[in-house]
Amino acid sequence: MAKYKWALDPLHSELQFKVKHLAITSITGSFHHYTTEVETEEEDFKNASVHFTAQVDSISTNNAQRDEHLRSPDFFDVNKFPEINFTATKVESVDNDGSYELYGDLTIHGVTKPVKLDVEFGGVIKDLYGQTKAGFTIHGKINRKDYGLTYNALTEAGGLVISDEVKLAAEVQLVKQPA
Repeated sequence: MAKYKWALDPLHSELQFKVKHLAITSITGSFHHYTTEVETEEEDFKNASVHFTAQVDSISTNNAQRDEHLRSPDFFDVNKFPEINFTATKVESVDNDGSYELYGDLTIHGVTKPVKLDVEFGGVIKDLYGQTKAGFTIHGKINRKDYGLTYNALTEAGGLVISDEVKLAAEVQLVKQPA
């Protein structure tokens, strides 16, 4: 059976997260520098080998002061922990319409925990330049405290400023590499 390598198409991919602020709104952030290595059998992603790395210093919430705080030892401590890594351990088909559950080990802030991500497979298509591309929409959630990201403050009423739950969302487009 043929093996294929797939590379990330960074112009058509994005990685975001959402965290509740003051329990009334969500702050959206993203990482701008990340890579994904995927290897498959044929164009079938059911037995895919997946590894993902994000450069934490590329974090952006559209607020420079907040971004610097997130890079500091209060949160990600990018000098000690410059990367977030994910390595898939299992891919399970949920139904016949392209829904999957992707299981793997997520490492943030030097802590590795198992996670489950929901994946919608958008399909495989050749683009205008003859490149074969595959698309995915990915969702999940984690508890930031599980990864040692424990900084928080209290409001005057005693509520938390930042929620523990972090929602993850990614749009990923991969390009099949020449054999």
